Amino acid sequence: MVLVCAFAGRSAYACFNNSRPFMPARRASKPAPRAPDLQHEIGKKKPFDVPEEEAFLNLLRTCSIFTTETGRFFRDYGLTEAQYNALRILRGHAQRVRENRSDVGPDGVPSQTIGEQLVAQVPDVTRLVDRLVDAGLAERARTEEDRRLVIVRITREGLDLLARIDRPILELHRRQLGHMTRADLAELNRLLVLARRGSEGSDPVTDRCPR
Repeated sequence: MVLVCAFAGRSAYACFNNSRPFMPARRASKPAPRAPDLQHEIGKKKPFDVPEEEAFLNLLRTCSIFTTETGRFFRDYGLTEAQYNALRILRGHAQRVRENRSDVGPDGVPSQTIGEQLVAQVPDVTRLVDRLVDAGLAERARTEEDRRLVIVRITREGLDLLARIDRPILELHRRQLGHMTRADLAELNRLLVLARRGSEGSDPVTDRCPR
């Protein structure tokens, strides 16, 4: 290098001074470890036959994990998920009545309406309501307009129980899905709605998530 620099009319010092210091080559960073997919989680030796099968089983496994957690949660309050859902329906209707909404009837709903609005359908709504009534969380009454119509209303005990549950159940959901971003959750919700459209017209009772 000194000879080359001198030949070019520059001092060896200038050449060394302007040269870049030796830098060892950087090692390529290793890619982040890939999260195990369903095939590895369940120990399946061969890939799934079709992506629809893998997507369905992913939904089933996720549903099983989350409902196991929520099932334990509601047992601490003496409820099942369906009973909690029914109480939420009754509370929501009572709130609309208190807000003087003109599109709602008396302070209560028929059992059939509860069955239609449940997130996860149950085969016997009457038995579901019976248990809520026996626990003092709901009550049956007849309307003044039509004495043949029996409606179900939430009681003060039912409202108080839901008030105790409101914050803890939100905290549970945040623990379950809080690792996802808002954008991830919005996309997940969009895809789940899209997936359900393929089953429109199926029996909501037999085609629900297993418990």
